[in-house]
Amino acid sequence: MNNICRVIGVFAICFTIISCKQKDAKAVGHGDKGGSEQPNIILFLVDDMGWQDTSVPFWTEKTAFNERYKTPNMERLAKEGMKFTQAYATSVCSPTRISLMTGMNAARHRVTNWTLKKDMLQPVEVNHKKLKFPRWNVNGMSPIPDIKNAVYATPLPNLLQEAGYYTIHAGKAHFGAIGTPAENPKRIGFDVNIAGHAAGAPESYLGTENFGNGEKGKEIWAVPGLEKYHGEDIFLTEALTKEAILAMDSAVVVKKPFFLYMAHYAVHTPLYGDNRFEKKYLDARLDPKEAKYASMVEGMDKSLGDLMNYLNDKGIADNTIILFMSDNGGLSAVARGGQPHTHNKPLSSGKGSAHEGGIREPMIVKWPGVTQENSSTSNYVIIEDFFPTILEMARIEKYKAVQTIDGKSFVSILKSKEVNNNERPLFWHYPNNWGQTGPGIGATSAIRKGDYKLIYYHIDSHFELFNIEEDIGETNNLASTEKEKLKALAVELGDYLRGVNAQMPTRTDTNQQVPWPDAEEAIGQIINKT
Repeated sequence: MNNICRVIGVFAICFTIISCKQKDAKAVGHGDKGGSEQPNIILFLVDDMGWQDTSVPFWTEKTAFNERYKTPNMERLAKEGMKFTQAYATSVCSPTRISLMTGMNAARHRVTNWTLKKDMLQPVEVNHKKLKFPRWNVNGMSPIPDIKNAVYATPLPNLLQEAGYYTIHAGKAHFGAIGTPAENPKRIGFDVNIAGHAAGAPESYLGTENFGNGEKGKEIWAVPGLEKYHGEDIFLTEALTKEAILAMDSAVVVKKPFFLYMAHYAVHTPLYGDNRFEKKYLDARLDPKEAKYASMVEGMDKSLGDLMNYLNDKGIADNTIILFMSDNGGLSAVARGGQPHTHNKPLSSGKGSAHEGGIREPMIVKWPGVTQENSSTSNYVIIEDFFPTILEMARIEKYKAVQTIDGKSFVSILKSKEVNNNERPLFWHYPNNWGQTGPGIGATSAIRKGDYKLIYYHIDSHFELFNIEEDIGETNNLASTEKEKLKALAVELGDYLRGVNAQMPTRTDTNQQVPWPDAEEAIGQIINKT
C-alpha cells in the first residue's frame, strides 16, 4: 500500500513542478552543492503545549514538570540547536495561526478569537453582562479579497510555493471558518493537505474510532482524509506523522525543496491516552487525566523523533531546518487533573490568559551550519516573527504581500550575532471572551518591553504591572507603586492599538467603547491616586 501511495505522490509532485509558475517571489536556486541550496524547512507546531510540558528546561532550573514529561527527542533537538527561553504566541489558537501565516499581529489582523462557524461570534461572546464584543474577523484569513469578516492577506505557504517549494500541511489547520476559502489549506498555498479543515480539535484521536467520523452530530470535529487508518489501532499523532513522511518522500525523490508544516492536533483536548505510553504514567500514580496528557506529550515527541530519523536516513538532515513551537500556553483552567491554573508553574495561569502561562512557549530551532549546537537565547520573539524569518531562511529575497508585516526576522539571533532584542515592545490584544475565569483571563490588551509587562483589563480598566525578570510567576502587581513605568507603557500600548486600528469592546452600562489604556478614564485611576 505504501509503495502505491509513494508512486501516486511522486506523480502528483511531478505534475505540480510542471504546472507551477514562479510569480513575484525570488529565491536562490535549489541543487547547488556549494551552499546555495534552498533548505528544506519543517515547522513543528504543537497545539496547547505549555512551557513546562517537556523534559527540556526552559527556565534557569529544572522543575518537577520537567521530570514528569518524557521528551527525549526535544532534548535531542535542543542539543543540536538553539533554545528560545522567552518565545511568545497568543493565548488562544486561531490568532496565533493567522499571525504565523500572515506576519501580522492579532490587533491588526483582528482574528482575535478561535474560529469555526461562518459569520458567527462564539456563543460565550453573546449577551455578556458587562461587555459587548466587537465584530472581529470570525471567518479567519482569506487569500482573496472581499470575504466578509476575514483578513485578506498573502499567506506564507503561497510565497514559499511560488519560490519553488513543495508545501505540505499535516494536521490542524484552523485558518478559516466553515465555507470560507481558507478552510482548505490548499487554498492558501499548500500543495498537500493532510487532515486539515476548519475545526480546531479532533472528535477522536483513535483510528479504532475512525477519528470521529461516522458519529452523528459530531461531523464538524471529525478529522478528514485519513480513511486508510479507519479501524486501525493507531493514534492520530502517529497517523499524521506517517502521512507527512510519505509527502516529504515525494519531494525528496524529485529533489524539490519542501516546507512541512507539521501542525499536530495534540495535545489539545479531548484528552486521550496514547496506549504506547500511558501505562508508565498510571503506574507512577499520576492523576488519570494527567497520565493521558503526559502520554499525548510523549506521542508528540515520538513524532518529532520520527521526522528527525527520516531526515538522517535520507541524508538530508544537514540541509533541513527544524523550528519547534507551540501555539499558546498549556491548558490549565479546565479539563485537566489537579488544581486549575497550576499546570505551567512557575508561570501563572495557562491557555486563554495574558499571564505568562498563557503566552510563553517552548521553542527550539535547529539550522545546521548556522545555529550553535546546545545553545540558548533569552532574546524575545513572538509568533508573527516566524513569517519573515522563514522567508529569509528560504532565501526568498523579494516578495509581495498585500498585508503589513509586523513580524521581525530572528535570523540574526540564530546566527548568534550580538543582538539585544528585549527593548523591542511586544503586543497582545484580546477584546474577546474565552469563557473561563482565572488569573489573566478575560478581555485584555498587553505590552511587554524590557523586564516589564503591563496588562490592561477591558472589563473595568484596571491594570497589572509585573517585572517579569524578577517575578516570573507574576505574583507582585506593581501598578500602584511604579506609576511612571505604568504610564509610559500604557501610552505606548494605546498608541500602538490606535495605530493598527485595533477593535475594543463596548460597555453595556454606558454603551461607550472601553477607553484606550492611556485614556484619563483608565490611567487616571492609578496616576492620580496619592
